[in-house]
Amino acid sequence: MRVDDSKIVPTFELEAAELTLAGGPIAGVDEAGRGPWAGPVVAAAVVLDPDRIPDGINDSKMLDADARARLFDRISATALAVAVGVGDVERIERDNILAATLWAMSEAVSGLSCRPRLAIVDGNRAPRLTCETRTIVKGDAKCLSIAAASIVAKVTRDRMMIALARDLPGYGFERHKGYGTPEHRAALTRLGLSPHHRKSWKPVQLALGLIETEAF
Repeated sequence: MRVDDSKIVPTFELEAAELTLAGGPIAGVDEAGRGPWAGPVVAAAVVLDPDRIPDGINDSKMLDADARARLFDRISATALAVAVGVGDVERIERDNILAATLWAMSEAVSGLSCRPRLAIVDGNRAPRLTCETRTIVKGDAKCLSIAAASIVAKVTRDRMMIALARDLPGYGFERHKGYGTPEHRAALTRLGLSPHHRKSWKPVQLALGLIETEAF
């Protein structure tokens, strides 16, 4: 029987158990921007205050832009600590997207104002951290701390792409946020690459006609 992911909501159960058994702080860690054709990958780390958790926190993909923005403000105002790390396009191109993502996660955790005892990370690959680390597949749908980090990462990255759109009009970054869309493909054909495009990515090369469809 297939489970409807839209009806799964994250809880604070794992964090509460860890706090009772071994104490905190506990940081949730997630990223936004692994898949786009352009722009950075952004990671966030959030240490929620167990006594001041905003209502409505969910996997960022399950929320619309207005809800994410409201929760971003509430998380920023109530969390014990929030920090982000940004892996720019140069790093993505040089090291690959996975390495850039893990680096950004490490930067986010190291930027927290309190050193976590435990970091719970979305996915199945852990960054190198100086604290205990646990990975959780689909953690943004299971743990409130990771869901909060997913919101912070997504809103931060979206705002960066909107700012890029002001500097580089015509690509539509303010709408598609660098992801592959027909509009983005057409803009690449019309305008060529910007400094913020991931030039080594096959979808980008395909959109520019640099490789044949069969090679992708």
